Amino acid sequence: MDLHDIAARLGVPVEDVERVHRLAGDSPSAPLPARADAPALLDRLAVRPDDADEIMAGWPDPDSPLWTSELRWLLDRTIALVRADLGGYVWLPPGPELPRDRGPAWRHLYVYAYLALVDVVRAYHRDHDVPDAVSWVTLADLGRNLAIDRRMRGEGWPVMQSWLTLHVRGAVYELGRLQHHRGDGAIGLHVPDSGPLTADAVSASLDEARAFFARHFPDESYTAFSCGSWLLDPQLREYLPDDSNIIRFQRRFELEPYVESDGPDADVEVRRFVFRTLSTPLDQLPRRTALQRAIVDHLAAGRHWQWRQGRFSI
Repeated sequence: MDLHDIAARLGVPVEDVERVHRLAGDSPSAPLPARADAPALLDRLAVRPDDADEIMAGWPDPDSPLWTSELRWLLDRTIALVRADLGGYVWLPPGPELPRDRGPAWRHLYVYAYLALVDVVRAYHRDHDVPDAVSWVTLADLGRNLAIDRRMRGEGWPVMQSWLTLHVRGAVYELGRLQHHRGDGAIGLHVPDSGPLTADAVSASLDEARAFFARHFPDESYTAFSCGSWLLDPQLREYLPDDSNIIRFQRRFELEPYVESDGPDADVEVRRFVFRTLSTPLDQLPRRTALQRAIVDHLAAGRHWQWRQGRFSI
């Protein structure tokens, strides 16, 4: 198919389609699970019933009228693009942001790509003797992120679809309270939305990671844990008590000098993670917790949050 024609039919810039074509190259795709097996797989991936119903309604059956030739091309090449980087660990947007109001095939195209890659990454896990329990709890981040996106009324998915390519390439592993991200000399830490960030839970997760990577990736050398997050912004100490979980988490890290352009817009990210909305006016955001009050009061005063990088030795 002509790439300009594909882009026009998808309603996206041709540069986005050319990128998919270039990165996928001649790499093989991967088949989706059988429709009959999909509900059990979605359940195992912690996909909520409302999201699962939409995914099944848009399933890419060969005779589905929902799936135009350009959508089928994009799905096939997206799967190939991500599969070609199996074992990679850098941020990888899988394809262009699609107009999601055109139905479930458009809304969930990148979910179908994720489902096609589950068996691929589980084979990669087996090659590294990763326990099944770790594989499934890691991959179940799909359901968590779909639920967040639903709560955000679709505002979150463009970021999340790129984030989830890390899971199906074998880059991220959920070990206890934290997600651990393979990298160059450092294990990156991510904090999923899964309960209190207690000091004991964090310490247990770090201990598990030390043993996990030494055992399952012995050829990779890690000397530090690292994190990039608004959670590391020292300005939070102006609002939160010293014994709060966030401040205790901050104290583990030695911060790098602040560079405003280093990372995403922290004002946007705090809204995304704390309130799960990017469009609600500031004066209408909830103020139930100390953290919510801190975020709102700081922004209302005309100040800005910072995305900070930090690390500490393993």
